Amino acid sequence: MAGNEKLLKMRKFAEKYAEKSGYRLNPDPEILEMILEGLVNNKEEYGRQYCPCRSVSGDPEEDRKKICPCFWHHQEIKEDGKCHCQLFLAPAESD
Repeated sequence: MAGNEKLLKMRKFAEKYAEKSGYRLNPDPEILEMILEGLVNNKEEYGRQYCPCRSVSGDPEEDRKKICPCFWHHQEIKEDGKCHCQLFLAPAESD
């Protein structure tokens, strides 16, 4: 149960950030859950919600950039339509 609560809390964080930033979350439920689980695991292991798609080096200055939402996500979304781990996506284009 505690794991589900942590996952729900992480999902709420991601939803709130996406809404505030004009992004959207990955609509694929399996990918979304895998990324959220990785964030929860990293928070438990390292004390910070490091992006699960980037390696934690142990250098606090370098690793600070990897805390979700990571330093690079705006540029990645601008260029690729999604961040590296695919948690946050560019807004859907209106017809």
